Amino acid sequence: MTTLEAPQTPSRVRHVTLALISLALGGFAIGTTEFMTMGLLPDIAKGIDESIPATGHIITAYAFGVVVGAPIIVSLGARLPKRELAIGLILALGVGNAVTAVASGYWPVMGARFLAGLPHGAYFGVASLLAASLVRPEFKGRAVSSVMLGLSVATVVGVPASTLLGQGLGWRAAYWAVLGIAMAAAAMIAIFVPHSAADRGASLRRELSALKRPQVLFAAGAGMVGFGGLFAMYSYIAKIVTNVTELERGWVAVFLLAFGIGSVLGSWGAGVLADWDVEKTVIGSFVATVVVLVAFYFTAGYLVPALVLVLCVGALGSLLAIALQIRLMHVAGDAQMIGAALNHSSLNIANGLGAYFGGLVIAGGFGYRPTSLVGVALASVGLVIFLVGLAAERRARSSA
Repeated sequence: MTTLEAPQTPSRVRHVTLALISLALGGFAIGTTEFMTMGLLPDIAKGIDESIPATGHIITAYAFGVVVGAPIIVSLGARLPKRELAIGLILALGVGNAVTAVASGYWPVMGARFLAGLPHGAYFGVASLLAASLVRPEFKGRAVSSVMLGLSVATVVGVPASTLLGQGLGWRAAYWAVLGIAMAAAAMIAIFVPHSAADRGASLRRELSALKRPQVLFAAGAGMVGFGGLFAMYSYIAKIVTNVTELERGWVAVFLLAFGIGSVLGSWGAGVLADWDVEKTVIGSFVATVVVLVAFYFTAGYLVPALVLVLCVGALGSLLAIALQIRLMHVAGDAQMIGAALNHSSLNIANGLGAYFGGLVIAGGFGYRPTSLVGVALASVGLVIFLVGLAAERRARSSA
């Protein structure tokens, strides 16, 4: 992780770097718990005695928790000191994972995943503002991407490791591991992230006023639909690897690793690209997603092309998520925290929608390969929503 301010004293450099690493570790815990469920889906399905499509709905439950939790928690906690709020949220995530680990049966696991998802979006909203406050304005995109890099690194290290852990010791062990990561993140944030005074001017009304801004709604809507294109396919990557590419189950971790490497690369470049032109970054990410998913449909049966394209999916997912988050922070006015949090609500609606529509195709007997085409349709609609929003923004500016 690079330092984002210069010139600075050596102590200030260390301070900023350690603070960003601490916030990123919280993202690492979140990324691990969110994505490892996909790799462990067959194991969880067996453990709770449900079908793969039905068990896929626990992904939707987590996503719904993010959707509900982000705006409510951020709005109610707007006046709290941001560092302390971040600590409380990451500890709440740990508790949600502990509940998942002890839950038994389909509906208890579903409820536990909903609980675990509640602090997700709010944490990234708070952490993004904390990170941005540590650097000069021209480096804010890179600061936000540093926090999100923790989520991406989770897909390289946390998700494959937890998948192997869950396959070897039982899927519940993976969720206990996330509890440990969350506790470590909370301790590091308490030590290294500087305290910031509570924003006494914040209010529930001010935060929710962001929902009245058309560009906030367009950007959130584009992510809500378009990002689902990635998850329509990736939610079922474990079965695609074994049933379409026809590889042994151990290859699932390799594909998860490829996705994670792509995600890290995408996060590394997203901050720079977004600081350059956030709108063009969003548009380019959508277009590339459509191309990659079409290619995956035709090449999913071949090891090397499938592996490369899954890496591309990971990169594009990070690019799109970070660019949309920065776009929402730009257009949210004084309510930047809820703008950043709303991004994760919309992306997790996309997560749930993608898994749901992909599951419908599978349950309809069409197999796992066509989930890519579902993704193409969703990404295309997301692109159209974003372009309509930009056109409306230009018209508003010209008439002002």
